[in-house]
Amino acid sequence: MTEENKKGMAFQEARAYNKDIKQEILTSQMNDNVAKRTIKDCVFSDFFGRTENLIRLYRTIHPEDTEVREEDLKDITVCNVLVDALYNDLGFRVGDRQIILVEAQSTWSVNIIVRSMFYLSVTYQRYIDEKGIDLYRNKRMLLPKPELYVLYTGDRKSHPEEITFKNEFFGGQETSLDIKIKMLYGTGEDDVISQYISFTRVFDEQRKTYGPTRKAVLETIRICKDQNLLKEYLEEHEMEAKSMMITLYDDAQIMKNHDADLTRTVTERVTERVTKRVTERVTKESNLKSIKNLMQRLLLTEEEAMDALDIPEEERSRYKELLKTQ
Repeated sequence: MTEENKKGMAFQEARAYNKDIKQEILTSQMNDNVAKRTIKDCVFSDFFGRTENLIRLYRTIHPEDTEVREEDLKDITVCNVLVDALYNDLGFRVGDRQIILVEAQSTWSVNIIVRSMFYLSVTYQRYIDEKGIDLYRNKRMLLPKPELYVLYTGDRKSHPEEITFKNEFFGGQETSLDIKIKMLYGTGEDDVISQYISFTRVFDEQRKTYGPTRKAVLETIRICKDQNLLKEYLEEHEMEAKSMMITLYDDAQIMKNHDADLTRTVTERVTERVTKRVTERVTKESNLKSIKNLMQRLLLTEEEAMDALDIPEEERSRYKELLKTQ
């Protein structure tokens, strides 16, 4: 077999195993249950997860409600936050009157409507279980009114006040179900929503300047404190915020190294398989050719030719079958 043919066979074998590489990497990443949240996601959840900030958020959304107190708010966030599974950014209940779910998005995607539908379903199921409500009784159950919001921090020319399931997915046609989400962009004033959005933009600017480094984190915190953006939070919890943001950067680098090492390991494993298969195929073809030559030139039988070539006993039946097809 020529070198060119060997290379061609190796190429075909490599292509055949390309799927193996992708599948092994994907399976390993899924099994690792690695952290998936970004720094901005975690700051959002940590900041608004504190009651003193949560009530500021509620009062920004509902300035007309002047009687609500911190103790009226209950965190009901769907918490499966360590892995890529079902979770939402923020959920809270105002007594038994309202359920409010808030998602933070930096990239525009109407698919948030469908995800919010899932979050709301899980939230209602938990409420029903908590209250011991019988779904099959005749009396109408009392449920908190749902409100769904997206806090959008990205750049976009158009700023619709709301997005709906029927408009975004069915061209406005009437459907049996509709979900409406109110969009929050910040007013540019001093409210807590505007401050958080400004924080994310400072962070994006520093990340562009310094890359995914600790310097970007420290500069973000310094600038935001100077500009009175989440200042109280950053001053009171500065060490926690720094630790959380830097840890996420360190984890991202660890995962990057892990993925590179995984790819290298799997590639080496597949290369070894390919080499083994090609070697076995070349050896088989060479042996078959040698057996035929001995039988034709020296008039040996199949067994005698294989004895001369020291063909293992367990492989002889395969060569006999191949000789019949030649």
